[in-house]
Amino acid sequence: MNEMESFNHCCSDNVHMLKSSGSQSDMQQYSDKMDFEGHNGCEEDEITLNPPQNLQELIEGLKVIFSKEKVNTDLVKDFMTSYKSNIKEWKKFAKFDKHRYTRNLVDEGNGKFNLMVLCWNEAQGSSIHSHANSHCLMKVLDGTVQEQLYDWPTESDGEHKMVPQHVNQYPRNQVAYINDDLGLHRVENPSHSDKAVTLHLYSPPFDECESFDEKTGHKNKARVTFWSKFGHRTPFGKTGVDASFVPENN
Repeated sequence: MNEMESFNHCCSDNVHMLKSSGSQSDMQQYSDKMDFEGHNGCEEDEITLNPPQNLQELIEGLKVIFSKEKVNTDLVKDFMTSYKSNIKEWKKFAKFDKHRYTRNLVDEGNGKFNLMVLCWNEAQGSSIHSHANSHCLMKVLDGTVQEQLYDWPTESDGEHKMVPQHVNQYPRNQVAYINDDLGLHRVENPSHSDKAVTLHLYSPPFDECESFDEKTGHKNKARVTFWSKFGHRTPFGKTGVDASFVPENN
């Protein structure tokens, strides 16, 4: 079983929201029944999670979800959506750079996923890029970001300008999902007056992807790096960088 097969949508019928009783009757809970490889049919193993009240509860809940053999993308998206952004909780991870957007590692997710805060100054954006057969969920913590979705270029296309097929804007607390089967994308802060901050989950974690030249469709290997880890600046670029890679950012 590969990573793409294990991270699937097939269990959506076994994922539902529950209403708790008593004084917290309006509290939604997330119930996940995942099936396990090696069992006949669907083995029930229910996980019930309250909506996270803070960033730490979000992280711990994600670790519970990803402890299973199979993970439901809708469940992860709903759980991330239920977290309401609070700058006091993620401010220490929000590191801006005037020259580029930054990727700041928050948690390594027990090896199952990376959770990171990306910081976008005014008008900063990424290249057009792939996701190395991983799954990506992006939650907006502050501001608004714009996503441009592209089809994969083919050899038969030759050299040509890549044109976005869809353009979406996501405001604070909204969550978006992409994987390589859905295509390529570019993310940017469209504002010329306000910064933006996003929370990204990648599963499985990866350290390189492909970036694409918008004018020609040509692709390059891109090393994805962290500007900081756990709130501390990383020394990327000082030594040991493979010249065959083009850093996506640092």
